[in-house]
Amino acid sequence: MKYHLALLLYRLFFLINLPVIIIVLLIRSTKHKAYRQRLGERLGLVPGGIKPGSIVIHAASVGEVMALKAFVEQVLAAYPTLPVTLTTFTPTGSEQVKKLFAGRVQHCYLPLDIWPCSALFLHKLAPKAMVFMETELWPNLISQSAGKNIPLLLVNGRLSENSMKNYRKLSWLIAPALKRFAAILSQSQPHRDNFLALGASPDTCTVSGNLKFDISQTTEISNKQQELSRLMASRGPVWIAASTHEGDEQLMVEAYKKACVEVPELLLVLVPRHPERFEKVHQLCLDADLSVIKRSANQPLGQDTQVWLLDTLGELMAAYALSDIVTIGGTFSHIGGHNPLEPALFKKPVIVGSDMSNFAEIHQQFTQEQAVIQLAATGDVSTALAQQVQNLLESPQQAQTLGENGYHIVRQNQGASAFSLKQLSQLLPENS
Repeated sequence: MKYHLALLLYRLFFLINLPVIIIVLLIRSTKHKAYRQRLGERLGLVPGGIKPGSIVIHAASVGEVMALKAFVEQVLAAYPTLPVTLTTFTPTGSEQVKKLFAGRVQHCYLPLDIWPCSALFLHKLAPKAMVFMETELWPNLISQSAGKNIPLLLVNGRLSENSMKNYRKLSWLIAPALKRFAAILSQSQPHRDNFLALGASPDTCTVSGNLKFDISQTTEISNKQQELSRLMASRGPVWIAASTHEGDEQLMVEAYKKACVEVPELLLVLVPRHPERFEKVHQLCLDADLSVIKRSANQPLGQDTQVWLLDTLGELMAAYALSDIVTIGGTFSHIGGHNPLEPALFKKPVIVGSDMSNFAEIHQQFTQEQAVIQLAATGDVSTALAQQVQNLLESPQQAQTLGENGYHIVRQNQGASAFSLKQLSQLLPENS
């Protein structure tokens, strides 16, 4: 009774605040116009061309889409006659779905977790199963799905200490939601322990490994690599600053200028995390008196080009393959970092800042296996970063060892996608 009352209050709160939520989306769209497009999908109005009876897999944004790639590929291969609907919550995630799976999956936004919106979504799609990822716990959608006897699977389950603090405040709502999952597949034992502490059933909660390890060099990446290589015009050495956030680019530019004193031919490739910041980063480079070319200009780099701004989506993996050194953005502030496994796949040496909390366990493995260089938060960070870049360029054996160690970690930890597919197959009807 307590849970049903809590769920009712949850539904009423968001229903009453629906106009406010829409206004927030519209305000956000002033910087990113995609947030005011396809607004109907946010309200549960699924596009007409989408077939019902599919496996619905939710990936919130770009990182989740990339992490799910191997799993989705395996689902498509195992169920060639069954529609697969891949949902996202952000425009950038949507674009990534189109790039990776164009014509092979159905796609729409996951609706707001508000009763009429999710009711319309489920009525139209009538899923055979719903697959959520990591910490995507939507109490209303989960409750409605369970009420329709739709099997629920949580893959790559992750509950950090910060998430635990927030979810404990809502334990009366989250604990019953966790019990509605037929299976919860956690990245590691500590994450499983956190799910159990929040109320998940021990019988349904299993350690499966991390989907993010299941990455590989694909034909698409190879083709994109060749395309980028032609534009780079044999430039080198190449230093990539990937998935950068506010403040990161200024740091990279300062470090680049210092490194160029010793390595004047160095090319800096900047890859901002969010498309709405592309123009701002471009202007920052111009203000720093650097010669910069946008990737979207689709023109070859000159020998005097200092910065290449990748203002495109879906090309970072290919760019990693062409790099000599990689620095992960979001690690020099309190963002928590981004995925170091992708550059490791190409045996590239990785430099990070002091905060890798989003990938704490993976980072621990990288540290133990000497596969990463981590900078301290104190002191002159730009000088320290420039020095590490110079050191790696002057010591190719050290760079190679770092890259080889990272690659070994990737290879040793693969297999979560196959495990997740096996669990999904046990939830689907026998005639699927």
